[in-house]
Amino acid sequence: MATRTAVILAAGVGSRLRPLTDDRPKALVPVGGRSILARSLDALRAVGVDRLVVASGYREDALRAALASAPFEVIFRQNPDYATTQNSVSLAMCRDALERDAFFRLDGDVVFDAEILSRLDSAGAPLAAAVDSRRALDLEAMKVRVDPHTGLVTTFGKGISISDAAGESIGIERISREAAPILFDGLERAIKGGETNLYYEDVYARLIESGKLSASAVQVGDLRWCEVDAPEDLLDAERLFGSAP
Repeated sequence: MATRTAVILAAGVGSRLRPLTDDRPKALVPVGGRSILARSLDALRAVGVDRLVVASGYREDALRAALASAPFEVIFRQNPDYATTQNSVSLAMCRDALERDAFFRLDGDVVFDAEILSRLDSAGAPLAAAVDSRRALDLEAMKVRVDPHTGLVTTFGKGISISDAAGESIGIERISREAAPILFDGLERAIKGGETNLYYEDVYARLIESGKLSASAVQVGDLRWCEVDAPEDLLDAERLFGSAP
């Protein structure tokens, strides 16, 4: 059965895109006349998702207004400490709405082709991560190391050396129903230990290292995607998607 639930992490301030984000989160910044969020919703609908969990924080009111008439069951979970914690905390806040189902996990600032979701849904792994092995890497990229024999991800991290990386994790995954409680247990352990500055990928890496979770790298380098963090990224997104519907 196709995955029917998705979570979008959209709690952050998006300070590098100011003044565009003075009155809205990054997910509502327009690309080609339509917001990043609207484009994500189109992709989710195209693969059969009808239930959406939104991890909110900064300007939740704007997100609620944008989703008021969306054709999804929409559930909000707020991270009140969004300004001082990382995205692992925002994801952990969604546990009660997600842990009983398989779900797609999307960063709220990624514009992408819907085919990426279809490939993840077909992978069948406990954690299927969209990976671009074609794009040139930099130090800030969230990189993956992959076992060349099995295709399984052995770790995630920005600190992986470029020479040792198999590609960039683009910020979209599918988590199976069986893996969801394992992931949320890992997130909660980190938070209870005071590690509120971790990326969710850091928690993925710990679970993989401990043998509690396995992850496959799903190659998407032939498809369009763009993470919009800064003005130059917005220009890239416009070039890729500005004329797309």
